Amino acid sequence: MESAIKLQNISKSFGDVRANIDINMQFNKGEILAILGENGSGKTTLMNMISGIYFPDSGSIIVDGREVTIRSPRDAFSLGIGMIHQHYKLVEVLTAAENIVLGLPGKGKLDRAAVSAKIKQISMRYGFDINPDKKVYDMSISEKQTVEIVKTLYRGASILILDEPTAVLTPQETDRLFSVMRNMRDDGKALIIITHKLNEVMAVSSKVAVLRKGEYIGTVETAKTSYKELTEMMVGRTISLNIERPPPTGQQDRLELRNITCLNEEGIPALDNVSFTAKSGEILGVAGVAGSGQRELCEAIAGLYPILSGEIDYYPPGSDKTQPIVGKTPKNIRKMGIVLAFVPEDRLGMGLVANMHMVDNMLLKGYRKGFPVFADRKPPKKLAENIIKSLDVVAPGVYTPIRRLSGGNVQKVLLGREISSQPTVLIAAYPVRGLDINSSFTVYNLLNEEKKKGAAVIYIGEDLDIMLELCDRIVVLCGGKVSGIADAQSITKEEIGMLMTNLPDARLP
Repeated sequence: MESAIKLQNISKSFGDVRANIDINMQFNKGEILAILGENGSGKTTLMNMISGIYFPDSGSIIVDGREVTIRSPRDAFSLGIGMIHQHYKLVEVLTAAENIVLGLPGKGKLDRAAVSAKIKQISMRYGFDINPDKKVYDMSISEKQTVEIVKTLYRGASILILDEPTAVLTPQETDRLFSVMRNMRDDGKALIIITHKLNEVMAVSSKVAVLRKGEYIGTVETAKTSYKELTEMMVGRTISLNIERPPPTGQQDRLELRNITCLNEEGIPALDNVSFTAKSGEILGVAGVAGSGQRELCEAIAGLYPILSGEIDYYPPGSDKTQPIVGKTPKNIRKMGIVLAFVPEDRLGMGLVANMHMVDNMLLKGYRKGFPVFADRKPPKKLAENIIKSLDVVAPGVYTPIRRLSGGNVQKVLLGREISSQPTVLIAAYPVRGLDINSSFTVYNLLNEEKKKGAAVIYIGEDLDIMLELCDRIVVLCGGKVSGIADAQSITKEEIGMLMTNLPDARLP
């Protein structure tokens, strides 16, 4: 098969950290190559060098048989290389067509008819569904992704790099994306996909390349490999891929939401009459396409987001007397004796302070309990040491700034700190987003341990396959409303996908 890109002895370091070490790889035309590896294995760094964001310290990049120098994304585009990032880079107030041609050379008035005609030609060729005149702010997540891909193809890209392309898509949208990717592959394009979802790797890729600790381990044909082999290549040892789901025991109502309504910054309901009950000793999943009210739901329960109307009642263990928490701050909630732990989506914004080391981040959880400025730091230091040991956190020491840890290790530190308080309610928002498979299964085990201890665990996630394996019940949000609540063992991924988009034939089993 004809080579699209060949990497020879590519290395990249950031200070003392060696992100990529003498990488030798090849990407072929007419293939979909999946890149796998644990957090910190160098996947994104390698792709950033190919797409012109970073420049390699040593080694050479060969495109279409000739050695090239890629110093910027513009250089990459001139070579037919385009990268579709996980966080889309679109101007919300412009149309799809305007975003697609934005930044291209040219003078005079934009020929909208010619642009639209070319966009429609690309769409028909590969199976896209796009309205060139639609404003980006009116688009769904999958429509925005389509604009990003078409923008890359419009510029003449023959090599496409997709970073976590299915992270916020429904199963139906994922299937449509895979169909488009196969059409591009059949047209001779070289596609590179970075993902942590092994089921998707097996479904769409032609080959799988594995990196470990900055080094290239090898490439295998997807049809001739297995989940077990891939995880062993990534981690260097055998790990179990089974998610334990112990049956709920001693269930009692712990948190009841009744008709909760919250407004966003534009005054539009982000949550609209949301009602459900979280029980002790179970994991309650919350599913929905991005922007369906998941963030507002978590923060409203935790006392961090204003609630326009509705009630939230907490049922203390062993008591029939409820405690209303609407209008209470996190400090008020703690004073009521409610041990509520919150692992937010924004790890380094709301969860941890990036420039602080682990010991000081442990102090943040309890400084209002009386820790003065010159406090005894032995207890938080001991907690940090215990988290490193029990959760296999890879860090030089407890005084290492959080910003120097990989995403998986940051998440372990945050989870470890939150569950150290022995919560009766644990809210975890996207706790495995961007994490490698090994770190993800550590998180799933932690959530199950809290479930066994009797906590009511509320899990907000993106991967419906995982949610169906991990959770006991699933609440589905669509446009800020509850479109369904189902038993996780009796509903299919496709049925959840229909509820997420509120399709007419959406139904519960």
